[in-house]
Amino acid sequence: MTQFICQPGGSIRGELRVPGDKSISHRSVILASIAVGVSQVTGFLRGEDSLNTIRAFQQMGVEIEREGGRVRVNGAGLNGLRAPTADLDMGNSGTAMRLLLGLLAGQPFDARLVGDRSLSSRPMQRVIEPLQKMGAIIESETGGRAPLQVRGGQRLKAIEYDMPVASAQVKSCLLLAGIYAEGETVVREPAPTRDHSERMLSGFGCEVVSADGEIRMRGGQVLRACDIDVPADISSAAFFMVAAAIAGEGEIRLQHVGVNPTRTGVIDILRMMGADIEILNRREIGGEPVADILLRCSKLRGIEIPPELVPLAIDEFPVLFVAAACADGVTRLSGAEELRVKESDRIQVMADGLTILGIDNQVQADGIVIHGGSIDGGTVDSHGDHRIAMAFAVASLAARNEIRIRDCANVNTSFPGFAELAQRAGIRIALDAE
Repeated sequence: MTQFICQPGGSIRGELRVPGDKSISHRSVILASIAVGVSQVTGFLRGEDSLNTIRAFQQMGVEIEREGGRVRVNGAGLNGLRAPTADLDMGNSGTAMRLLLGLLAGQPFDARLVGDRSLSSRPMQRVIEPLQKMGAIIESETGGRAPLQVRGGQRLKAIEYDMPVASAQVKSCLLLAGIYAEGETVVREPAPTRDHSERMLSGFGCEVVSADGEIRMRGGQVLRACDIDVPADISSAAFFMVAAAIAGEGEIRLQHVGVNPTRTGVIDILRMMGADIEILNRREIGGEPVADILLRCSKLRGIEIPPELVPLAIDEFPVLFVAAACADGVTRLSGAEELRVKESDRIQVMADGLTILGIDNQVQADGIVIHGGSIDGGTVDSHGDHRIAMAFAVASLAARNEIRIRDCANVNTSFPGFAELAQRAGIRIALDAE
């Protein structure tokens, strides 16, 4: 067990490049593995989640070489994957498990997906149900939980599916299954979600039509290898965005950050709260918009978060709760039930931690009300959730006393080297074995 010990205060300054985007890293290996030819990926996230995705495809016979953030994938083609000889372990990654479930539904062999304790408690029924409508045979534990057994050799049929809840993972899972399905797969989403899968499928030569919340794709299209430059992860950059906003002084420039419009809800929300943010050096790399983000300390105010921004900032809410705790007035969030089925119940776990640190809040079924105030010190439990741990580390910048954060080992799943980078930026953080 690892804990963070964070001393109060500090300032934020300098230039940083946070690790590569986890969502894009997962997808780059998945699509490159079923493409024809050799794909080169640069900027790949070296966290445990994305490395588990590499290991899974190596188990299925794909030749993958990695040196640091550079990955070379010798694609096996649509029908070139082989039956794994052992379980495919997705560790802590719900993204990897849900996306691979869609891909495996169309394979001629059986496969079993497993994960750690946290992942094994998370619901997978939201992807199992539409996959079964396509003809997939999937066995799960009670409540649609892992381990998941996928029976190979099924002939998938394309479906039209109206997603009851906006979810990029469900959409991407169905598109991956749709590659192997007969007919045209149509997915309709109730609100925009991250579109990395659609962009990357197009980059690999697959025709995907997206308009007015509807995504269409024909099955059986051949993917051709392409090179991918993974931008810095805006979800990881968000911790330093909030850090700069709540610190007493300083400014920070975050380099080469992915600013895909389906991911920039955190920027919109912070701007509404009064954060001083500049977007510089905009460009497009490999179909993904990229920019530098400059932030200065500022006085934040509480807001009512617009419902249309919720799916565009779903992974960033733990640290946005910290911003709300430091803001003048009240911040209200609703329509965020999705937060309850992440690596932890992020609404309740963040609320419990904020209460310990002296911040008044009221938990609701689909959100939270946070009353801005003065952050004290104390010991909080991240419940093994990497984003909870990093969010409370950021909170130390505005704290009066030391904050100890328990169960932080999983930070390496998405942000290897977080503590060292945070120290460099000015957060007074140390690691300690519990």
